[in-house]
Formats: sequence, C-alpha cells, structure tokens
Amino acid sequence: MKAAREAVDLLIQAASSWQFDDALNGLRDREWMALRFLARANRFSRTPSALAQFVGTTRATASQTVKRLEDNGYVQRRSADQDKRSVILDVTPRGEKILASDPIAPFVHAIAALELGASNFRDLLRQILEQLDARKHRHHADSCRQCIFLTESASKRASRTQAEYTCRFFRADLSGAEVDLLCFNFEPWASTR
Repeated sequence: MKAAREAVDLLIQAASSWQFDDALNGLRDREWMALRFLARANRFSRTPSALAQFVGTTRATASQTVKRLEDNGYVQRRSADQDKRSVILDVTPRGEKILASDPIAPFVHAIAALELGASNFRDLLRQILEQLDARKHRHHADSCRQCIFLTESASKRASRTQAEYTCRFFRADLSGAEVDLLCFNFEPWASTR
C-alpha cells in the first residue's frame, strides 16, 4: 500500500505540469484540456455534451469554454450530418497550431521515454481507470480500438485491403485512422461492470 500511495503522490505532482491557475499561451488549463480532447476525439464525441463529461464540468461551463476557444479561433461549430439540431466541434488549423505548444508535451515525452514502455504504462493506467469507473458506475473515453462495439467490416475481411471498421453502437463505418481516436461511448472488452 505504501508504494501505491507514493505512486499517487507522484502522479499528483506530475499533474502540476498541466494544471495551472493563470493562462498559458492565452488558455487556461480547462481550455487546454478541452482543446486536447476535441483534437483527439472521434466525430461522435466532439459534442458539447461529451466535452462536458470528459472535462468533468456542467454543459453550461463547457459551453463557456467552447465560446472562449471559438473566440480565439481554435474551434468552430458545425451542424451534425445526421441531426442538424446537434453540434459538432472541430479544431481549426489555428487550434492545431497552438496544440504544438501544449504544456503537457514534456509529460508525453517523459512517458514515451519510460523504461517499462509507454504501452505498458498506458495499459496500467487503463486498468486503474476501469477500476475507478466501476466503483463510481461511470465510464471514461478511450480509443475505439479497445471498444466492444468495434468490428472489422466484412469487406476488409474478404479483400484484405485498406482497414475498414464498423461501430455497432453508432451503426457507422469507421476508417482505420478513426479507430485510434477517443470515443466517449467507449465500452471496454473486459468490462468489470
């Protein structure tokens, strides 16, 4: 238990590299978090609702965050293809450019350089999140590649050409690039719920 407590203490200290009170490059830490999520989220999760859940805030507060990102030219709204009443949030080229100076970049590089390997570290954190989620009866965003709703499409299996997938939750086709993006409707294969 001592090592676990020390590990949590170290994670809290590491979090200080991306949690700050003042603005950094004109953005507060929640705005950075929102911009990061929107840049990594799939087309089904780039909504104000999913953003609010991911950032851990109300929809009203998430809307204020989106408004600030829009005012800076980092995010733009568009109507969803399927339901014109729904909004999709897209990161603009200017938003992509500011993400190049993301304050978590040193943390990402430190994880990439881990002796145990970034993949092992990621998998350990995923296990921890799943345990925490099960206790609180909630879920977290993760990549489609790890999701129970992802299936390889029949055309890929038959032709062995470019990777094509289907999301059974949304009943939608996914490209190979999309399966590595974050989805807020993610459900793990070995669900503990």
